[in-house]
Amino acid sequence: MSEKWRLLQTGYKNAYTNMAIDRAVMVSHSMKAVPPTVRFYGWKPSAISIGYFQSLDDEVELETCNKLKIDYVRRITGGGAVFHDNELTYSIVISESHPSISKNILDSYGRICGAIVKGLNNIGIESIYAPINDIISNGKKISGNAQTRKKKTVLQHGTILTDVDVEKMFSVLKVPNEKIKDKLISNVKERVTSIKHILGEDISFNEIADSMKKGFEEEFNIDLYKGELTKEEMELTKKFENECFSSYDWNHRR
Repeated sequence: MSEKWRLLQTGYKNAYTNMAIDRAVMVSHSMKAVPPTVRFYGWKPSAISIGYFQSLDDEVELETCNKLKIDYVRRITGGGAVFHDNELTYSIVISESHPSISKNILDSYGRICGAIVKGLNNIGIESIYAPINDIISNGKKISGNAQTRKKKTVLQHGTILTDVDVEKMFSVLKVPNEKIKDKLISNVKERVTSIKHILGEDISFNEIADSMKKGFEEEFNIDLYKGELTKEEMELTKKFENECFSSYDWNHRR
C-alpha cells in the first residue's frame, strides 16, 4: 500500500500568512503531530520574498512596493529575492529521516524537484532539474526552489511560473546600476520562461495544482489526501505571522 501524505490547498494568501503557514507546518511535523505535507498556494497581493541571509534594503525597491501595494517578506529559507506574481507555489515538509529524503542536500533537491518535473510533464511541458535549485525547460528557468532544515525536518518550497512580467519584476527589485537595467531585463527574458509562454495559453491554477499533485504521487509513490491545517497549526500561523513575518524587526534584520 502507498504511504499517505497530507495535501493542503490554501489558495491565495498574503506573504506573511504564506510564510507563517510553511513554518507552522514544519514545526508541527517536527513534533510528529502531522504527516509529511505538500501544500499548493498563491500570493495575493503580489509579493517579494527575500532569502534569509539577504538585506531587504539592498534587494527591494520598498517605495515602489508600497506604491503598488506589493508585499515584502523575509523567508526562513536561503537563496535570492523572488517576485511572486503569476505562479503556483508549492511547499513540502518531511522528516530528514524519511527514506525518500537523502541526507545529501543536493540529492534531496533533485528528488523533490523530480516531482515538479513530473507535474510539468503532466501538462505537456518537458523540463529537467538543474542543480542546485532550478528547473529548466527549453534551456530556460521555469521554477526556482529553496530549502531549509530545522529540528531534523526539511522544508522546501518553490515557484512554478505560470506567466512572467519582467518589467514589473525589475520595477520592484533593486539593480546595482540603472544604466544596465535594460540589458538585465532582456537577459532575464532570454533566461526565464513560463507555462503560458511554452503552451501559448493560460492554464488554471487548479489544473496546474492537480498536475503537481500527480507529480508528487508519482515521484514518491504516495497517495495525497486533501487535508486541513490543524487547530495548533492555525494558532502557530497567527503567532508566526504577528511576531515574525509581518514584523519590521524580522524583515529588516539585515
